[in-house]
Amino acid sequence: MDKERFSKACKEAIERDTEGGGIGTLSEKTLHAAIKRYLEPHAENQEVKIGRFVADAVGEKGIYEIQTGSFTPLRPKLECLLDFTDVTVVYPLAAVKYLVWIDPQTGEAQTRKSPKRCKPIDAFYELIKIKYTLDNPHFHLKLMMLEIYEQRLADGYGRDGKKGSHRIERMPTELLDEIDISTPQDFDMFIPDGLNEKFTITEFSKAARVKYELAQRVISVLCYLERLSECGKRDREKLFTKNEIL
Repeated sequence: MDKERFSKACKEAIERDTEGGGIGTLSEKTLHAAIKRYLEPHAENQEVKIGRFVADAVGEKGIYEIQTGSFTPLRPKLECLLDFTDVTVVYPLAAVKYLVWIDPQTGEAQTRKSPKRCKPIDAFYELIKIKYTLDNPHFHLKLMMLEIYEQRLADGYGRDGKKGSHRIERMPTELLDEIDISTPQDFDMFIPDGLNEKFTITEFSKAARVKYELAQRVISVLCYLERLSECGKRDREKLFTKNEIL
């Protein structure tokens, strides 16, 4: 992790957008561009065509695919590229987020800190969509925990126009942490402490301090990776247990 290099990449990405007609004109691309510059600063190694796909960046460690939205469109690309090369899926998460509300009439902006803070385990909302590629030896995952300023236009409904509003841009300002995962065993970090030998999804949810829906997704992925196993039922709830480290 290199915070100084990341800050430089953010500055370059924002300056590029400003020169191109103002921040926000390229929608979601500032976040993507900053991460791409951080991972691979050489322009000739960015947006490289490989077969029928275009890789975000290519470096010594293989291909980087930066995903700032849904992982669903990533599946066909991964299924092809993982057959012959290493691919690192890079997923940014807003560990700290500031909301910049812009008045659509006056252009005035108000900034406040969001109470929502993403945790690394939140990545499973998207990882479930590429579950069947996670055990490929060529697959790697990089979670980037960021401080982000999110610009939103207060053009929705309600008194303040915030409900149903549109996001204009996300601008990263600081790299707080990087988490690298390369093997199924690395996913054990998402199994919370304090679980009994046999546990339910509800108990996993409470121990991990996440919603039941997210706990379901985490357990589904960990079972596929053989880090957890189903081991019967308690009343109507399925029971799971940890597998030994290989």
